[in-house]
Parts: sequence; C-alpha cells; structure tokens
Amino acid sequence: MTTGAYYTDRYTNRLLDLGITQAAINEKIIDTWERLFTDKDPDLQIYFETADGMGYVVDTGNNDVRTEGQSYGMMMAVQMNNQNVFDRIWHWTKTHMYMEQGIHAGYFAWSCQLNGTKNAYGPAPDGEEYFAMSLFFASHRFGDREAPFNYSEQAKAILRRCLTKGTTNDGHTMWDLDNHLIKFVPEVDFSDPSYHLPHFYELFGEWANEEDRSFWKEAAKRSREYIDLAAHPITGLSPEYAFYDGTPNHIRGFGDFFSDSYRVSTNIALDAEWFNDQKTPVEVIDRLQLFFKDIPMTDYRRYKVDGTPFEEPALHPVGLFATLAAGGLARNTDLANKYVTSFFEMPLRQGDRRYYDNCLYFFSLLALAGQFNIYFPKNT
Repeated sequence: MTTGAYYTDRYTNRLLDLGITQAAINEKIIDTWERLFTDKDPDLQIYFETADGMGYVVDTGNNDVRTEGQSYGMMMAVQMNNQNVFDRIWHWTKTHMYMEQGIHAGYFAWSCQLNGTKNAYGPAPDGEEYFAMSLFFASHRFGDREAPFNYSEQAKAILRRCLTKGTTNDGHTMWDLDNHLIKFVPEVDFSDPSYHLPHFYELFGEWANEEDRSFWKEAAKRSREYIDLAAHPITGLSPEYAFYDGTPNHIRGFGDFFSDSYRVSTNIALDAEWFNDQKTPVEVIDRLQLFFKDIPMTDYRRYKVDGTPFEEPALHPVGLFATLAAGGLARNTDLANKYVTSFFEMPLRQGDRRYYDNCLYFFSLLALAGQFNIYFPKNT
C-alpha cells in the first residue's frame, strides 16, 4: 500500500508524536511567521512591504533580494494561507526580477537591489522551480485571477521556458534535456544536489503543460537517483556543486559540503513524506544525522564530503541543524527524534546572516508539524 501524503492526504506530525501539544506547535508556527514576516521583532524580520502594494524578502547577509528568497517567501505564504503576502511578493518579483530581453528573457534575475534594480541578468533554477510549485499551490488554494495572479498559467509558462529556451538558439534550458537533471545555472553542464526536488517534479508531471508532463515524471526518478549518487556513502555529505556523475565539482571552491548542501536533508524528507517512493534515498538522512551527532552546533564547519573539516566555520549553523531535524520527518529513530525535540526548543537566528538560517528553520518547522502540504486543484 502506498502511504505517502499524496495518496492518503495524511501528514506526519512528528512534533505531536513526540509529546509536544498541538497548541504549543500552533503557537510556535504563528510566532515564527510573525517574527519573520511582520515588524513584531525587527531583529528577526526578513519580509518588508512597499508603499505600492508589493513586498520582498531580504537576504540580510548580502542586503539584496534573491529569487531564492522570493520563492521561499511565496511557499511560506501559501502554506500559511496568506494570499496578501503571496501576491505582494509575486507582484514585486514579476515587476522587478522578470527579464523581458536578452538571452535570459523569460527567466528571473537571481539578485536585485532592495529598490528593484537588477544586480545581475542571469537566473538561478532553484528560484524558478519554487516559483512554479508555489504558484500551482496558490492556484489550487486561492483560485486564479487576472494576470499576474493567474497563478496556474504563470506556473506553466515558467516550466515551459525552463525546458525550451535552448531549443531556439537564444538561450539555454534549466534542465539537461537528455539526462533530466537540473543545472546549477542554464549555461553549465553540472548540477547542485540541493536543487533536486523530485516531490515537486512528480506534481509538475500532473499540472504542467501536457507536452511537458512526461519529462517531469522522468526528472523525478532521475533526481532521486542523483541525490543518492551525490551523497557520500559513509558521511551522507553532498557537495554544493556536483558533476552529472555525482562527483564534487570544485569550480570556484563549491565542491564541499557547505550552505547549499544543507537543503538536501529536508528535500529527501519531504519527498518521502509526500510520495514515500521506494527510490527516495532516506538512508542519506541516517548518515547525516550520525555524522553530526557528536558535533556541537557551535563547531559546525565547511567539510569535504568525506567528512574532513576545514577551519572555516559554517555560515549558517542554525539552518544546518534545522535541516538535520527535518530529516526526522522521514526517520523515526531515537537519534532523529533527539534532533527534532532539540530543534523545537531552539530559537531563531539573529544578526545579519539570519535570512537563510531562518528560512530553513521555518520550512523544517512546517514539515515536522505536518503543515508543509500539497494543495490539489479544488475539483479533484
């Protein structure tokens, strides 16, 4: 029997299973949302609104707005059933980040200044895939309206461009059309293991344009295989950049386990929760949790994938711990449960680097509470 939430519409509430009351869980989720998305706590706030009805999520460590953060904010908003925040972020994104001209026309500029000026004219595929999934969920939860709030059509258009830009000699696709793997950026022939979201691709395979659906179904299979391939067989550590055979790609020094890599654990856990596919490499979570179990969060560092530490400390230790805890959604072991209970008592990160840590924190909190959910079309 298939037991994933896609089939059963039942979500694991690991926090409740471990004796935390539903009232305490709900209170923490609301408090976290308010601290990040309102002025309740200026030292933690990452979302800001503009006088013209739009909004943006700030990467506080770099003082810019990124497609990563905007798409994360949209996913958080739709999960929290907050259409106002969702629409404000999407409106800002379409107004300032969408590229109308040039080789990347139809994609979104990965970084902008807080006033909307583009810092770069290149895209980052992790933003596009989160935009598309968030827009589908918004369509199913809020209902489509006039452009740019015709959410489902916007999502389909993004995914169509991701697969066709390179076929007319005026750009590059975001996925390799032969091996079905997402690229780090469209112009390169390597990947980022943390970009791989097979649980999203399964749904794209149902909701994208009909001519694209078979590609996305195959992409889900290939990404599960790739996540397993890229993770070290003993430590479970994945590099930030990896070649298509899964080996680390050290170009620009990104072949080690560092900030991007942390997301792999949460991605595996959500894939297992939503689809419970036998090919989802949940054993990677076991290896990661075992590797870090005796390392204090204050001692987290950059690591080679074989576990050799560098002197360089982790930029986002709270984010790393949060994703290790999120793995407990898929692994009901004593060690996993220790991560989960410790995580629930852990505060959000303050300071300039808080953005990335607290995004990973909030996703982990929603997932462990059984509130990082699939939203289906209303007529299904």
